[in-house]
Amino acid sequence: MKFLRTPDSRFERLSGYDFAPHTLMVDDTEGGELRVHYVDEGPRDAAPILLLHGEPSWSFLYRKMIGPLVAAGHRVIAPDLVGFGKSDKPAERSDYTYARHVGWMQSLLDQLQLNDITLFCQDWGGLIGLRLVAENPDRFARVVAANTMLPTGDFHPGDAFLAWQKFSQETPVFPVGNIIRKSVALPVTDEVVAAYDAPFPDETFKAGARQFPLLVPVSPDDPASAANRAAWEVLKQFQKPFLTAFSDKDPITRGADRVLQKLIPGAAGQAHVTIENGGHFLQEDQGEKLAVLVHEFIEATH
Repeated sequence: MKFLRTPDSRFERLSGYDFAPHTLMVDDTEGGELRVHYVDEGPRDAAPILLLHGEPSWSFLYRKMIGPLVAAGHRVIAPDLVGFGKSDKPAERSDYTYARHVGWMQSLLDQLQLNDITLFCQDWGGLIGLRLVAENPDRFARVVAANTMLPTGDFHPGDAFLAWQKFSQETPVFPVGNIIRKSVALPVTDEVVAAYDAPFPDETFKAGARQFPLLVPVSPDDPASAANRAAWEVLKQFQKPFLTAFSDKDPITRGADRVLQKLIPGAAGQAHVTIENGGHFLQEDQGEKLAVLVHEFIEATH
């Protein structure tokens, strides 16, 4: 599989993101390997918190959460999905499939031998992360789902998502940093926008970012629908603590929290929250508050 690798110089002096880089190799399923970058902060013997980002962001999105969680004594792992951040970027859009993304993050769990995991997932971090929970329920201790869902294509995805999907395919230039800027509730600086643009020196690096919106199951016969339906059968039996923390200003996922609360047994009786002044990328808007929420959730359900 042909891939591109963003030069390290693109990531120098990013404000608030001075974490030591870690990498591992995953099978590209075509006889080669891809490099996956991840942040790994805090004591190695502590139970891990796994932070999974979505589209078109990268682990930079979690910079406001990592420090406080580590200060509270947690081990925090924040990978860059293949195609994003400091991870390798397969060059062809056809290289990106839902199943491969789940497999690549499964490899990270296996190689790092992660257990007793607290998952925090947002956007595609949930589409991948909730699959991982369903396929490894014994390895996860609890879940925080934020502005995400596990779609099967059996229900209408919503007009806001379809508009986003259309934009993502038709815009001549895929403006990653400005997509983030327009998807948050609070102002962000040009420096932050540039940090979200950093993984993508030009359009050739954006095959994954372009393809992700098309990988969301929007019809019952989508290639990922059967696997997601199977995952739901496990999640409907998942008794471990499951918390929703959706923001108040996200038209893409609005209402999905109620579905998760209704269908997942572990959500019963939890102190589900609405994060005020948060857009789709609520970690950018309210990262510090989310870090406190995650820590308190772990303490309350330990």
